[in-house]
Amino acid sequence: MFLDPMYFLMISPAIVLMIWAQWRVKATFARAQQVPARLSGAAAARHILDAAGLQNVGIEQVPGHLSDHYDPRAKVLRLSQDVYRSNSTAAVGIAAHEAGHAIQDAKHYAPLVIRNIAVPAATFGPNAGVMLIVGGAIFAAKPLIMVGIALFAGFVFFQLINLPVEFDASARAKRLLVDYGIVADQDMVYVNRVLNAAAWTYVAATLQAILTLMYYISRFAGNRD
Repeated sequence: MFLDPMYFLMISPAIVLMIWAQWRVKATFARAQQVPARLSGAAAARHILDAAGLQNVGIEQVPGHLSDHYDPRAKVLRLSQDVYRSNSTAAVGIAAHEAGHAIQDAKHYAPLVIRNIAVPAATFGPNAGVMLIVGGAIFAAKPLIMVGIALFAGFVFFQLINLPVEFDASARAKRLLVDYGIVADQDMVYVNRVLNAAAWTYVAATLQAILTLMYYISRFAGNRD
């Protein structure tokens, strides 16, 4: 199935966009690391969380490069070393973005609530869906194919609902960094570039999921062999 040239042709726009987005994130992050900020990433996140009344949300340092994320179950921001310790516009921008997710969680931001409910679809949907599609194709069992496509469609839904969650977290981060004086107005351009570049990676991932689903539907959901 994945050796089908039509598959690669269909998802090629998403692959090109992802390569560009990842390069853009790397380049903008490296540049913004050279621009100092008043606080470290960890301190900026702590300030934003405390100001929002979220003293119960912890902050931890984790290994990895740009492995930053918010864990809504543990109520913890997990920041990579480059973000946790660095006093740079890159670090505080990413830390503020993750703090934005914690604020969304506290405010029961509807897209985040829906995304959290859809986590099982994102975790198991792609692999289980592909296995069922392949199995259904091998054994000519169309019901298996349709179930597999439905499972993969659940993953696509997760990707779609993830977009407003990420965009909103970035918008909150940009606003709060200025409101609290963590980043000077003239330096916000670097924060904007980092967060906007990161947003394109989510767009690329969503586009790839949509195009892959379209391939499955066109290849297996019809009456063709």
